[in-house]
Amino acid sequence: MSGIETSTTVGFPSGDLEGSGTVLHVESSPDGDVIVVDATPFHPVDHTWPDQPGDTGAISFGGDEVAVVDALMAASSDEGEFAVGTGIPVKRGADGWTWLVGHRLAGAAPAGLAAGDPVRLRVDATRRSGLSRGHTACHLASLALDLAVADLWRKDPGADALGAPDFEGRTNQSSRIHEDGSVDEYRLGKSLRRAGFDTETFSATLAEREHAINARLRTWVASAALSRIVTDGPTIVDRRTWVCGLPEGEARILCGGTHAHSLSEFAAIEVSLDLSDPQLLVMTTRAVAA
Repeated sequence: MSGIETSTTVGFPSGDLEGSGTVLHVESSPDGDVIVVDATPFHPVDHTWPDQPGDTGAISFGGDEVAVVDALMAASSDEGEFAVGTGIPVKRGADGWTWLVGHRLAGAAPAGLAAGDPVRLRVDATRRSGLSRGHTACHLASLALDLAVADLWRKDPGADALGAPDFEGRTNQSSRIHEDGSVDEYRLGKSLRRAGFDTETFSATLAEREHAINARLRTWVASAALSRIVTDGPTIVDRRTWVCGLPEGEARILCGGTHAHSLSEFAAIEVSLDLSDPQLLVMTTRAVAA
């Protein structure tokens, strides 16, 4: 295999669920063959920050249709090395590498499928919608959390997308998005206290903070604000930003995932806060589709 020279063009930022493309590479694997296409509607899981899972769906070739069980990042070096997911040996943007979307199949690729062949691609729409709502709800919950704990800072930790003290940015160590929800973990340790955050008062007023977050989320859902993704270009490596016009102002967050088109897609968003471990806040976000 020679190196692939052009990054995959992606349609998921605009909400595409179907598309066509030309096969660039078929990689055999005991975990399921991986097909790389020049253009795809599939959203891949990020190998460095795997918050939103990859899309699933199907690829059609001639009279055959094969299931796509995962979409993931792939990369090709100028020398012809090909890697997928966590097996990618370099950071995104490294010189000499082209970044791609890989479509992992449940098994072997259709017989005869090869580079240059045209294919049709179809994303599981129900799962995509659930993940998009889950990702939007995750961002909204984090912004509401920042606002709910803003009074607990004695030093300036930097500002979030709404100008509030950035608790999320300073403490989030893990985010896992699923259909209609997410689970986020925030580290509350000595370094956070040294940074000027009052962890003792936060712990003592946890129920009040949770109530404040949920009250704000109800207001935001009722606003039916538009939600969209702004892109710097059409490929998987171009920067993408989630934008939402909330009552407090327009929020803009760098984000590679998919999102709801409007908060009118939600009947409700609610969080629960768990501080069973005083060093670790766990925020569980649940969304209800409209």
